[in-house]
Amino acid sequence: MSTPPAPAPLLIACALGIERLALRTGGHGEPGGPVTVVRTGMGPKAAERAVERALADPALAGAAVIATGFCAGLAPGMHPGDLVVAAETRDPRGTTECVGTELLVKELGRAVPGRTVHTGPVTGSDHVVRGQERSDLLSTGAIAVDMESAATLLRAARAGERPVAAVRVVVDAPEHELVRIGTLRGGISAFRVLRSVLPAFYEWHRSLLLPRR
Repeated sequence: MSTPPAPAPLLIACALGIERLALRTGGHGEPGGPVTVVRTGMGPKAAERAVERALADPALAGAAVIATGFCAGLAPGMHPGDLVVAAETRDPRGTTECVGTELLVKELGRAVPGRTVHTGPVTGSDHVVRGQERSDLLSTGAIAVDMESAATLLRAARAGERPVAAVRVVVDAPEHELVRIGTLRGGISAFRVLRSVLPAFYEWHRSLLLPRR
């Protein structure tokens, strides 16, 4: 009798220590396969290097990849603690299509009831975006911006065919700009939401393991 193949692993990438802390202390769902959480460090270059190193590990061959953490909302009416599910991520080097967006929206609604979930393009930046630059990015069709998602997913896709996604929690928005994460109410709200997203990630990952009809 042949041994069934091991479940494909899941790599969850975040930039900050506070984001990793939230992911380590939250969520009680059962993963559909091995899960690795990696802290990449801030910025697109750090994210690329960390993801490249992680995916070079044979244990993560073919791993699905989710980029997560905090982001800046671009659209009027967004609030700290809102969720953003990327339909695609963008940066000057290209666009990466995300997989299973509708399922993530559904599962996040279950995991974090009452929180608004936005779906659309997430753009990358190499610096913190403020003021007029936020409006300029909104005019491109993007609904949120962060420094790592686009670089993470682009590097993951270039390392081999695999499902990728990005889920971010809004930590500041046009009417709610933060100075320091964690010191204001918006940052605390975003931290609490990020603690609750893992069950949705696990369901997304589990769906990828199901046989296709």
